[in-house]
Amino acid sequence: MELLKEVLEKNKEKYLERLSELVAIDTHDLGHGIKGGLEKKGQDYIAELFRSMGAEVTLDPMKEEDIEKCFTLYQEGNLGHNQTDRYNVYATFQGEKSGRTLMFNGHMDVMPAEEVEEWTSPPFSPSIRDGKIFGRGTADMKGGLMAATMAVQLLKDAGVPFSGTVKISSVCDEEGGGNGSMQAIMSGERADGVVVCEGTSDELILAHMGFVFFRVKFTGKSCHSGAKKEGVSAIDKAIKVIQALNEKEHEWLLHYKHPLLPAPNLNVGVIHGGTAGSTVADECMFEVCVHYLPNQMSHNQVVKEFREVVERVARSDAWLEEHLPEVSIYQSGGGFEMEEDAPFVNSFKRAYSEARGKKVKVVGSPAGCDSRLWKNIAECPTIQFGPGNLAQCHGIDEWLDLEAYYQSILIYAELILDFCKAE
Repeated sequence: MELLKEVLEKNKEKYLERLSELVAIDTHDLGHGIKGGLEKKGQDYIAELFRSMGAEVTLDPMKEEDIEKCFTLYQEGNLGHNQTDRYNVYATFQGEKSGRTLMFNGHMDVMPAEEVEEWTSPPFSPSIRDGKIFGRGTADMKGGLMAATMAVQLLKDAGVPFSGTVKISSVCDEEGGGNGSMQAIMSGERADGVVVCEGTSDELILAHMGFVFFRVKFTGKSCHSGAKKEGVSAIDKAIKVIQALNEKEHEWLLHYKHPLLPAPNLNVGVIHGGTAGSTVADECMFEVCVHYLPNQMSHNQVVKEFREVVERVARSDAWLEEHLPEVSIYQSGGGFEMEEDAPFVNSFKRAYSEARGKKVKVVGSPAGCDSRLWKNIAECPTIQFGPGNLAQCHGIDEWLDLEAYYQSILIYAELILDFCKAE
């Protein structure tokens, strides 16, 4: 450990330079990935970096048929995204002896930085200030992706051999719902343990909530508001359904609890209806995100109970019974939960303790990520740990604490040594 710490100290500037080079490449997605993404130059960069480090490198173009298959088999998949010039990069580093396979997973796409004038420094010109690196993608999640890469480099720089196999998967279209990791999984990528390198504020995430986004549309009958009794307000009908959905949320709050996660919840985040205050609204639409608990609840259950609420209200209302609300789902993702007593988790705890001199705090996250895909579909033991924090993701003046970046490199290197050795 002392040797790794010494070599890390000597090479901090080099490891930071690699991260800065990657952040400087604009890889933002377009319309949450639906219209495409600019990952190509970033993927070209990291593929060349992997090759220079001696890795076997595979390029895996995004394929709509694979996403469709994933959606059909597992109810995971965001269909119809523009995949032009989008591909995953997989690096494989072979150890000197046989052993387990460890994968680090990260995404190359970042959110757009459209409010450029509000940034203290340009979002794609990384700036170092006050022990932090500022730039779009530093926390979400080029810091984690590069920390995993530099963990392998650290072992090479220290002349420390490792056993087994280390893989790094740099994927596309994560911000659009996780299509890149789905592509990797459908292409057969697997490991004995997977680290999703999203920022976790120096905590180990072993659970996150599932989510379903609903859109509900209502039809009313328009007329002048002075003759309101001649019309039917679609807004009023929508409010009746929203009130019933809030009662369903309260029911969930009473029935479900989780040691690491908040209670399941339902949020009406968007509502549109009507054209003027003097006109009875003939249309209304609202969008809802439901967050639910892993294992205790399921996608099918949430969809069934949501639809039942809408249908129950419709049956109790003469207008709605004849003009049924239209319910659709426009994005969803499963929940994630990893057993804390699993060997992979214990290996990470040892690596963290060795690097940091303390025990890691185990938590859950309300925000979903690719952890669910590697655990639920690929059936790999999976944990989530990386530099950065949720509060910085997608924000103006996004930043990453440099010490967190360096510590993650050290922890990942220790994990390689601990987990990949032969059983």
